[in-house]
Order: sequence, then C-alpha cells, then structure tokens
Amino acid sequence: MVRSDECSLEAVVGRALQQRRLALALAESCTGGLVSHRITNVPGISAVYLGGVVSYADEVKVSVLGVQPSTLARHGAVSEPVAREMAQGVRQLLGADVALSITGIAGPGGGSAEKPVGLVFIGLATPQGVRVEQHEWAGDREANKRYSADAALDLLRRYLES
Repeated sequence: MVRSDECSLEAVVGRALQQRRLALALAESCTGGLVSHRITNVPGISAVYLGGVVSYADEVKVSVLGVQPSTLARHGAVSEPVAREMAQGVRQLLGADVALSITGIAGPGGGSAEKPVGLVFIGLATPQGVRVEQHEWAGDREANKRYSADAALDLLRRYLES
C-alpha cells in the first residue's frame, strides 16, 4: 500500500481537528507514545494538539490520569473501564475537547486466557461522553502497537467525520 503524507490517517485526523478547532489530548500505555509521535508529524498540529501522557505504570494511571485504584483492582489495567477513565482523565487534565486512550497487552508476554496478548482497549472522550472499543491483534509486539495506533486514530477520524 502506498501512503503519502497528505492522506495518512494522522494527516486526515490532524486536518479535521484543525478545521473544527478541537483540542486533542492523548493517554497511551501499551503504545508508549506512538500516537503522539505520529500526530506530531502533521504540520500545524501544534494549533490543536495539547499533549499526551504515557502512563505505562499503574501508578501513573492513578496519580496523573485519575484512574481509580478500585477500577484497577477490580478490572485490571487492560480493561474497558480503565480505558474509559484514562480518556476522561487526560481530557480533564489537559482541558481538551477530545481525548484518546490506549491500554493493552502488546506482547510477547503478559497475556492470559482471559486477556490474551494483542488485547487492546481504545477510549475516546468527547463532550458527548466516552466510547471504548475492544480489539484483539495477532501480530508481534511492534505490529500490535502499530495496529493499536491505527485503530485509535481511526476511531477519532470516524468521530470527526460523523
């Protein structure tokens, strides 16, 4: 597949955010800042991208993003409720209009029967509420991170185009 910079997913999202004057914040765990990296490749994104938090450790999810310890204890870091609280937390923390969150198991280890390697939850917090999508990828660590970043940007794209 050939992809030019002008039609990349991050460029499409970046233009849409700029046209709508919507401020974006990110909370990333298993992607380790990959979405932030990609979005900052878009010229002019500084007008709308406020920043991101790489909350790899649960302590950061709690102390910075405001994820409730009880949510982590009950559901684990890789869960719909944690993705929801991460998105809400970073949106509030940075005063953004929209916020994305990603939490998952990139691999190769760390999976279980209930939560296999490749399981990812992606949250989108907007003025209308929070939506969380669940995905399960079958790639290696690097591929799972790429797939997750693509899915997060695509979730935001679909919201912006609706």
